[in-house]
Amino acid sequence: MAGGARIGYHPDHRLSGSPEPCRRPFPTMKPIRLLLASFAACFALLGQGVHAQEAPDALIKRVSEEILEIAKTDKQIQAGNQQRIMEVVQAKILPHVNFQRMTAMAAGRYWREATPEQQAALVREFKTLLIYTYSGAISQIRNQRLEFKPMRAAPDDTEVEVRSSVIQPRGEPIQLNYRLEKAEGGWKIFDVNILGAWLVETYKGSFASEITKGGIDGLIRTLTERNKRLAANPPKPALR
Repeated sequence: MAGGARIGYHPDHRLSGSPEPCRRPFPTMKPIRLLLASFAACFALLGQGVHAQEAPDALIKRVSEEILEIAKTDKQIQAGNQQRIMEVVQAKILPHVNFQRMTAMAAGRYWREATPEQQAALVREFKTLLIYTYSGAISQIRNQRLEFKPMRAAPDDTEVEVRSSVIQPRGEPIQLNYRLEKAEGGWKIFDVNILGAWLVETYKGSFASEITKGGIDGLIRTLTERNKRLAANPPKPALR
């Protein structure tokens, strides 16, 4: 990508604390990818009351602009205040993302083999992993803006795709699309596409690799260790 940040997942070779790298390690994200992950989460926000019935594309556009404005003007967020960032994530994002569906899709056929307790633990740890990803991303937002494409969907569709581009000060636009489902309380996001790669599909291979090596409990341990490292080493805010 001429003149812009290079996008793509790269491996973390020490996810489980083992001296041997994973065969198919979990994807981690550099600052610009963290930014995109933050967009993905923030755009999943749902308004209250009348806003809950908005069309999914109108909803995402409205709320995403609000979140961008907060990220660009909040001095604590720009300084990398993790408590403030986590407050925003906890209050604004978590209630409005279908983490259970995301986890089940990432686990694939193994989801049905897991016990209810294992399923709950997987959702909890995968949710925590994404929380850290989103939290690290919010402080990276500076001068980006968004452009949305017309949504192609029928009025009675219960799942839709919203397409957009992230416009950077330098470099080419970055494709960023979302899959949303119509739930009882409104629209919720359950997958994100960054430059042609769906987030859930990216994690699916890593989950399968960990389960093959250590079973469901092995995957839970790997996610738990990964989250501990993220908690101990929060990302630094972007430079102005």
